[in-house]
Amino acid sequence: MIRTVNVCKSFGDLHVLKNVSLVVEQKEVICIIGPSGAGKSTYLRSLNRLEQIDEGQIFIEDKLLFDCRGGVDSVRMSGKERSQALMEVGMVFQRFNLFPHLTALENVMLAPVNVRKISKEAARERAQAVLDRVGLSDKLAAYPAQLSGGQQQRVAIARALAMEPRIMLFDEPTSALDPELVGEVLSVMKSLALGGMTMLVVTHEMGFARDVADRVVFMYDGSILETAPPEVMFNRPQNERTRQFLQSVLTH
Repeated sequence: MIRTVNVCKSFGDLHVLKNVSLVVEQKEVICIIGPSGAGKSTYLRSLNRLEQIDEGQIFIEDKLLFDCRGGVDSVRMSGKERSQALMEVGMVFQRFNLFPHLTALENVMLAPVNVRKISKEAARERAQAVLDRVGLSDKLAAYPAQLSGGQQQRVAIARALAMEPRIMLFDEPTSALDPELVGEVLSVMKSLALGGMTMLVVTHEMGFARDVADRVVFMYDGSILETAPPEVMFNRPQNERTRQFLQSVLTH
């Protein structure tokens, strides 16, 4: 579903991504873990063009979307075709980024109407269905300010799902939440995983990675140092850096 080959990205002299290669198969859940500044979020953002890569290739569903050398993308593709391919990728951020003047229902309807160009009636039905799916069928008319952080993040997940993506990217979706609200968001993500959604998740929630991931990827200093199933990653990591990181996060 996603394949990256030797992806590199720098901000000035800072090399944030160094030859990152990864394959995400259909219906696979991959959790990316690692210390702050490892390049995890930048990698995720590069997959749907929120960050422009300097080097490397990005394939979405076997379609080559980006092929960059020296910051120049050699893929000849119309903006419409590329947008179409990127519509298959939904993204949920740390911050909920909901429109404060719109209700939960209106926030979720917005993109299907304006981007997918479906009718308002169809968008309303779809929005009600996905809000029900994330456990918010009683909050359709609520504005973001009337919702807890966990509820706002669930609206943000519903908003991404309303575009009917084939792949979901989650960038530390619980890091802005109070501890008691984390569980409700993780349980929605678990149910998506059980439903067969392909997911790439940057997370600090080691319990979630252990329970839900098919594979766990450890990033450090812009590189992937280790990839393994959770039982291997958490019990028998091969890399010394991975060991140190897990020791520090699992003992706190």
